[in-house]
Amino acid sequence: MQKLKGIKLLLIDDEPNILQFLEMGLQEEGFEVLTAQDGMTAVTLAKQFQPHIVILDVMMPGMDGFEVCRMLKKTENMAIIMLTAKDEVGDRVKGLTLGADDYMMKPFSFEELLARIHARIRNQFPNLVGEVVLGAFRIDDRRKEILYDQQALELSTTEYELLKFMVLNQGLVLSKSKILDKVWGYDFGGDENIVEVYIRSLRDKLNDKEHRLIRTLRGAGYRVDLL
Repeated sequence: MQKLKGIKLLLIDDEPNILQFLEMGLQEEGFEVLTAQDGMTAVTLAKQFQPHIVILDVMMPGMDGFEVCRMLKKTENMAIIMLTAKDEVGDRVKGLTLGADDYMMKPFSFEELLARIHARIRNQFPNLVGEVVLGAFRIDDRRKEILYDQQALELSTTEYELLKFMVLNQGLVLSKSKILDKVWGYDFGGDENIVEVYIRSLRDKLNDKEHRLIRTLRGAGYRVDLL
């Protein structure tokens, strides 16, 4: 896994030992890291530091992780990975509902956390890593170019954004409404069937005649399966 420089992480946990362990490990991986031991300090730091990724513990005295998550997601563009010692579905659902992007339960391995950080960067900040390689796809966000089987695809701007979004979320079922929100924008007022038109065009350019690469799940949406 490549080391990434210029990416800022904010660690929020009231346990100093955990903070120190994660801070040292993530700095070794090339990240710029700041830490906070309580919610109010974290919110203030986040506004000043503008981190790309926030690692946020749920159980903290005073302002808990849920409230911190709600406040950060209201104003800041950052990915939040929540940590909890509780094995409760309700907590996970609450965190995700408030805008958390991922969830991990303590204890966890550093390697898994690192993998999840890299996944969030690929999904939400692909321009920071230059190129992302997934299966037969190579996405170069700086050049706005996607290669498939080492061949550059001739894509319009919308086709590029649509294919990038679907490949970065490969394996997940993406509804038409979610695709419209992420690719066309929340204020898109047209017919959602436009998604079908663009999917058809992408399949043609990928020679995906049997729909094995971009699958249609009736009533649910689409899913990219990397072959």
